[in-house]
Amino acid sequence: MSKKNVVVIGTHWGDEGKGKIVDLLTEDVAAVVRFQGGHNAGHTLVVEGKKTVLHLIPSGILHPGVRCLIGNGVVLSIPDLMKEIAELEETGVSVRDRMLLSLDCPLIMPYHVALDRCVELRRGNQKIGTTGRGIGPAYEDKVGRRGLRLRDLLDREQLIYKIEGLLEYHNFMLEQYYEAEPVSLAECLAASLDYVEALKPMMGDVLTTLADYRRSGAAVLFEGAQGALLDIDHGTYPFVTSSNTTAGAISAGCGVGPLYLDYILGITKAYTTRVGEGPFPTELHDETGRHLAEVGHEFGATTGRPRRCGWLDLAALRRVVEMNSLSALCMTKLDVLDGLKEIGLCVDYEMDEQGRPAPVYEFLPGWDEPTAGLQSFDALPLTAQAYLARIESICGVPVDIVSTGPDRAETILRSSLD
Repeated sequence: MSKKNVVVIGTHWGDEGKGKIVDLLTEDVAAVVRFQGGHNAGHTLVVEGKKTVLHLIPSGILHPGVRCLIGNGVVLSIPDLMKEIAELEETGVSVRDRMLLSLDCPLIMPYHVALDRCVELRRGNQKIGTTGRGIGPAYEDKVGRRGLRLRDLLDREQLIYKIEGLLEYHNFMLEQYYEAEPVSLAECLAASLDYVEALKPMMGDVLTTLADYRRSGAAVLFEGAQGALLDIDHGTYPFVTSSNTTAGAISAGCGVGPLYLDYILGITKAYTTRVGEGPFPTELHDETGRHLAEVGHEFGATTGRPRRCGWLDLAALRRVVEMNSLSALCMTKLDVLDGLKEIGLCVDYEMDEQGRPAPVYEFLPGWDEPTAGLQSFDALPLTAQAYLARIESICGVPVDIVSTGPDRAETILRSSLD
């Protein structure tokens, strides 16, 4: 791979299969970087039949010698990070000597988790469908300029002073407004200060490290979490995540200027899925929708919740191409469409009688031949090739990679990223 700075992001509501593609492309890079989100993301990797699910650690960790960086745009739950490290180490994966955590990562504290769950419970039928892991409240503290950062762990006295002030602030809301139990200082110290000695060797300056990689000509891969339609600004608000999930967040989330990005790859399924609440215009409630869910094993990697399924929304995908300046697409789970007589594509929207946007569909012929495990584009059924060509035509970018199964080897590479 000759491209030096490559970006991998999701194009819909997450769960597009980014983890596999990051793992695949990591073979040619020096480092992989997470630049936003928290442990509400779930990236599933399958290598030689063995499944690994990651939430915070970049998906390149399974490649020995590749460094994994977590940028300042990621909100960090220290206990969950250390649990993930321990689980990988138990399988023989070396982690601590290859991890670099930005000193400016905001910390998720126990009061954030308590508030997240209380807020979602109070919403009732208007719930957003958060994971309840404190992500949103941690970002609120960050933009409110009162949050803790990883570097705060290095000064015990100041850390305790800051936590006491934050507890006074947040416990007031928990007790007086939500009528919930307060969070104690001991809980907060157990979730932060207790890990400081283990964390110190992994703390560092991510921005300078990435600048050094760029000057040396080393290749770096930037890994997004969630998907572009969950972006706090450009997504289906308010049913979105609490961070910017688009390519523009890289500059803010780890300090790499936009002119240094060489290739931006958007990962999309051959159909569309969504976990939790929020609009989903192409959702299918029929036998085809059930087929997609069952054959695609559509359950959230983080929550285990069943995913809603529907036809691929190219009208939305065109917007995502524009807002991210995508270089190309990677199509995953093409094999899930095997056996369908016809396949729908949402190509536009028009207003219905109630003045609401309704999808406009094109239906293309399906294919009976299996595509699972194929590694050559020419081996695909001609109707599958036509399906991909129509997507390219409407979106205006090429489909450079096609995934035909969960394993690293079950992939068609149409471009060497030269």
